[in-house]
This record gives sequence, C-alpha cells and structure tokens, in this order.
Amino acid sequence: MKPDLRTAWGAKVLVGDGAMGTFLYQKGFPVGISYEELNLTSPEVIEEVHRSYIEAGAQLLESNTYSANYDKLSKFGLESKVEEINRAGIRIARQAAGANGYVVGAVGSIRAGKRASLSASELKRYFSQQIGALLEEQADGIMLETFYDLEEMHLALRTVRKLSTDIPVICQFAVDETAMTMDGLTLPEAFRILEEDGADVIGFNCRTGPFGIKRALRTLQDSLSLPVSVFPNAGLADYVDGHYKYGASPEYFGQMAESFADMGCRIIGGCCGTTPQHIAEISEALKEYSPKPLPERKERSTVNVRIQESLAEHDGDGGQEPTLVDLVKERHTVIVELDPPRDLDITKFMAGADALRRAGADALTLADNSLAVTRMSNMALGSLVQQKTGLRPLVHIACRDRNLIGTQSHLMGFDALGIDHVLAVTGDPARFGDLPGSSSVYDLTSFEIIRMIKQLNDGVAFSGKPLKHKAKFVIGTAFNPNVKHLGKAVERLEKKLAFGADYIMTQPVYDKALIHTIADATAHLNVPIFLGIMPLASGRNAEYLHNEVPGIQLSDEVRLRMSGLEGEAGRAEGVAIAKELLDAAMERFNGIYLMTPFMFYGMSVQLLEHVWAKTGRQLSPLFR
Repeated sequence: MKPDLRTAWGAKVLVGDGAMGTFLYQKGFPVGISYEELNLTSPEVIEEVHRSYIEAGAQLLESNTYSANYDKLSKFGLESKVEEINRAGIRIARQAAGANGYVVGAVGSIRAGKRASLSASELKRYFSQQIGALLEEQADGIMLETFYDLEEMHLALRTVRKLSTDIPVICQFAVDETAMTMDGLTLPEAFRILEEDGADVIGFNCRTGPFGIKRALRTLQDSLSLPVSVFPNAGLADYVDGHYKYGASPEYFGQMAESFADMGCRIIGGCCGTTPQHIAEISEALKEYSPKPLPERKERSTVNVRIQESLAEHDGDGGQEPTLVDLVKERHTVIVELDPPRDLDITKFMAGADALRRAGADALTLADNSLAVTRMSNMALGSLVQQKTGLRPLVHIACRDRNLIGTQSHLMGFDALGIDHVLAVTGDPARFGDLPGSSSVYDLTSFEIIRMIKQLNDGVAFSGKPLKHKAKFVIGTAFNPNVKHLGKAVERLEKKLAFGADYIMTQPVYDKALIHTIADATAHLNVPIFLGIMPLASGRNAEYLHNEVPGIQLSDEVRLRMSGLEGEAGRAEGVAIAKELLDAAMERFNGIYLMTPFMFYGMSVQLLEHVWAKTGRQLSPLFR
C-alpha cells in the first residue's frame, strides 16, 4: 500500500507530470475548445496523455480539470456538467496512475489574472462546486494552480478547508521575471498567509520558464517551513509557421531539476509546452537524489494574523460579500467620488482610483455626467476600476439622459458587469451643460427609477415581463440638506425610502452645526446616511460652489477662511476645513461620502488617512 501524499513528499522529491492543454494542442486539438469536456467525449485521449507521463517517470498526475468550473464551462454551454466533468477527470487520471501513482485535483484561477466582475460569493460557490466533486472522487490532494492574486488564492484555499480539513493542498502562483510581489506583499508574506490558512505545499507554475521560477524561489529562501513545488513552462511561447512552439529543451529541464531540489522543491513537473520527454529528463536527474529533511513549521506571526483578519473581513459574513450597507452598520465606511474625465485620456483617473484603493476607500463613486457636462461613461470606467484595482464601483444613474428602453438596458449592463451599487438621481437639465442643444429625457423621476430598479431585483423587466435572472442592486438616493425648509426635504426623502432606496448620500455640507441638525432630523430613518464632504480647492472654488452650483451652500466662516487662497495654500486650507467637518460628521454618522475636486485625489487620500487614524482602523498590506 502506497504512503499518503504528505509522507511521500516528506521522504523524497516527487516527479510531477507535464502540460495537458499544450500537449493536446500538439496532438491536433485546436485552441478555443473545452479541453475539460474531453473527459466525457474522449476519455481515452486524456488517459493516453496521463499514461505517457507515468511512463516517462511521473509519480503525480494532475486531473484534466483546470478550467472545469461553472464560469469557464458556461462559455461552452457545459455549466450543467461541472460535477460530471470533474469526477470523470479524477477517474481517468486514477486509471492511468495505477496503484502507485498519486492524483491531485487541478483547480485553476477563475479570475485568470484579472479582478473580474465575479463577486466573492460567486467565486466561493464555483470553487465549492468544483472542489466538492474532486473530493467525492477521492483525489489524493488538491492543486490550486496558476493563481495571479493572493485574494483569490486565499478564498479558494479557505473553500477547500471548509470542505476538508485533512486533504493535502498545493498552492501555486503564476509569476513572471518582473513581478515578485502578490497584492502588494512580498512572496514570503503571501505564502506565510497561505501556510497559516492550511496550505501543505506552496510554489509556482506557468507564465515563465525555469529561470524565472528559480528567481522567484530565491525570494523564499530561509523564510518558510513548507515544501515547495515548481511546474515551469518550457520557456516562452513563439508563433512559428502558424503554430505555437516552446523553446526550452527536455535536456535543459533535466539540468535544472537537481538545482530545484537543492532549493527545497519536493514536487517538480512542467507546465505549458512541456512533454513526456521533459518529464523523463527530470525523472532521470532525480533518480538517485536524496533530499534533506524538511524544516519544522514556524509559529504564526502577529502581522500575518492581522492580514488574515483583514482578508476574512473581505470574505464577508456567511459566504456573502458585504455590501456598503452591511459595512456601514459595523464601522465607519467611506465612499469617494472621482469624476470621469471629459476627454479620452484615463491615465490620471486610473492612477487616482488606485491611490484611493491603497488609502482604504470602501468604494469609488462615479457621477453620470454631473451638471450635464459630457464625461466618459461611468459604466466603462466602473468596470475598469473593478477589474484593474479591485475597488468597488458605485455608479450614479441619471433620469435625464435615457428613456425607459435605454435606462433598463443600461442597468442590465451594470448587472452583467457585476456592478451592483447604484445611486439614482434626477440629473441636472441638459440645457445647463456643455451641449445646450441636447434634450433632457426624464421618462422617469428619481422616485420611479428607484422602484424600477427594485423591480429588476425581483427579476421583472420595466415592461412587467419576467427576466431569467434577478438583479442584486443596492440602491442609493440623493439628499440635499442645504435648504431653507429641512423638514420638507426629509419628507421627500421618506418618500424615496418608501419606493425602496437602501441608503442615502447627501450633498456636501460645510457647516458643523448643520451636520448635527441633519442627524437629529433623520434619526428616525432606518437606512444609513453617507454624509457628503468635499474639500475646497481655492477661494474662487468656494465662491463658485456657493453662488452657482445648485444644492451647495457654504457657511460664512468657511468662505472667509478660503478667501483669497489659491494653489497649494488653498488646497491645504480646504483639507483642514474638511477634517474639522469630518470630526463632526463621524460623531453622528458611520457613512462618509468624500467628493474629490478637480481630480486632486491626493486631497481625498489625506482625508481617508484622517478617518482611519481617528477610528484606529489598521489597513492590511493588501491595500498597499
């Protein structure tokens, strides 16, 4: 009877298998099909690939299930066959491995290197479905491979551990020769988190060849107590005569195998471009190799415990990613507005979004052509922000610009992109904007659009026809407290809440006494309020807002303090005033809504730092 997998790699260096996808490509199966479906349609082909690696000396096989999750299989209409494909993958590999070989269930990244629109709850559901099927077929272990970010790897590993506390788990990141960090952490820091969460082996695969992976390994020397696995590509792919080819020879892999083992690797195989010949050379090189004993596992560090707690916070309660409404009930929560650009250059906007993410913003809110000034689509930018920074987008949707058809279509697009936080606003009349000849549509009022969005959450179209899917919108409404009769404004707000609004965002307030008045006047409302604070950039900016912008009113004290100030002096005083307003706001409100003037996102970063300093919130290094 063979020893279990942990005992096996504790005693010797295990030889892993090589590529599946690129090997199938070399055998004539085209790019663009589901290689995992072959587990059902051509199991003999998959078994032949596995058997060729066993005959070359592989002792550990990965099942042909790398992309066999709901999200990836749905692109081929195979989402109903997730369990069947994964179970078949283990059975086929087991048949080829024989009595002495090990089979690990391969689970790949679903985000595939992008912070895509899938929510944490969706990722958990998809990982649970796939991993559950692999465990049901009694895989010897689970290999989480080709992950590009720590957050998703952490989520996948926690999913495995919820399903099984005992199954051996191998965690492999994809890195290249220029990127030796993971979500802002060094590789040792990232791997220590996985070690503390129950990983048994850590390592690297894909994206680079032996040289790049060896460079990544050097960053781990003497920092971890876990065994290491490496599955490098056969160098970089080249497109020659209509075919993809990899240049690293089997002999080169054989030469690198012993140096990998000397660096602590206990599982050595190959990824893209490798073949049974590469594995045969690795096997031959390690035939007489005797590894050093594995080091004892180190104690948990306080720093990494804090990082784990921060990651757990992002996991949400009960497997559901928390909404802003959930967060603001538990702690001070800050959303920051950054205006989409008026031209086609998004460089500064994206830099600002990333700076705000690193400063700990809970969401980035994007207006919908505010003041009727034409700006880039907040749908497009919201999606980019979500994918490239991981920061939650909160998009405004105005009644002004779209008729009923366009409004429902727009909202359906948000749902498809996973943008689920919206602010429903009336929108300033088009005649006051930069295209005065354009028309204001106003098919809907702000009350009606809230009701219609709620209707989408019930799976019902604006027309009343059923949809095949229920949206998940969390709907905000705007509130202007800078009015003469605050009581009437609150009555209007109550009506919006009756139509279904989930939270409130106010216009900017520049009077500490008014902040307390607002808190008292809205104390009976049962939804969270995000109080608006917008730092002033200059004296001229202050006068413009006070005299020309609807819904904004400055106190005499604030106007006097800003009078005559321009440039850095104006921005510094604007931040100082905003900090004083924040102090008053945080006494009465958990929700803060910061508005960034003129793309001076550094001002909003200073205010975020002020909020977190006052609350004592420690940001995880993942933010940085």
